[in-house]
Amino acid sequence: MRPQVEAFLDPDTETWSYVVFEGTGGHAAVIDPVLDYDPKAGRTSTAGAQRLVDFVKRHNLNVDWVLETHAHADHLSAAPFVRDQVGGRLAIGEHIREVQETFREVFNLEKEFLCDGSQFDHLFSDGETFSVGELEGRVIHVPGHTPADMAWLIGDALFVGDTLFMPDGGTARCDFPGGDAGTLYRSIQKLLALPEQTRVFVCHDYPGDRREYACQTTVGEQKHHNIHIRDGVSEAEFVRMREARDATLEMPRLILPSVQVNVRGGNMPPPEGNGVSYLKIPVNRL
Repeated sequence: MRPQVEAFLDPDTETWSYVVFEGTGGHAAVIDPVLDYDPKAGRTSTAGAQRLVDFVKRHNLNVDWVLETHAHADHLSAAPFVRDQVGGRLAIGEHIREVQETFREVFNLEKEFLCDGSQFDHLFSDGETFSVGELEGRVIHVPGHTPADMAWLIGDALFVGDTLFMPDGGTARCDFPGGDAGTLYRSIQKLLALPEQTRVFVCHDYPGDRREYACQTTVGEQKHHNIHIRDGVSEAEFVRMREARDATLEMPRLILPSVQVNVRGGNMPPPEGNGVSYLKIPVNRL
């Protein structure tokens, strides 16, 4: 089946979010919604996510799922806001528990924080199926960028998160806690084994001055033209390239606020005695 896909770009973090739907009046899923965050003031806004909500309401869609491909390190999730506005079950991969364990220690989170994924409505396992109305969905576990990355295959549309970028952008970094370049290579091979005409929707695009922003490619285009992992690139070659490249990259601008919010399902830390929530900055830890 061929779902309709509406893409929304957050230019500040160069993140793509999606509404996947049957058609006007049908069922839908929302994927990777972004919460606006000003790190200078510590203020959040739902202006960007409101565009997705408005689209859902304008097309009279019934949201079944709000899906996260992983616990993002470059933006805060707006999933709770979207769920509150238009419904749906908030879901992520079951390996989020491993990510929660890692970052509970990094941020020394409160003892009440549970590393059991209970902050989400559902934890998907590899190969599990789900439905968006009459659309069939399948879950593909694609670790490497993080241990918990999931790709969502809905009809002929594949949402790959940070695993793959547009062909001229290559692949995701693997130097975050729990990341591994060899694991990412093998994960991507699962995606490239899908039919070449499968539509691929990326979570980020970094075009610079080369071209306009883009979000859609195909499995075939990735196999033949991805600058990091096209046909003929061995695992050893990929690992050498990825590890050398990752050694030159800075940490994402919003990794510290993002991760400690996103492991909570997009919720802020519990307010302290004065009613204010605080985000932590671990000094000399990353």
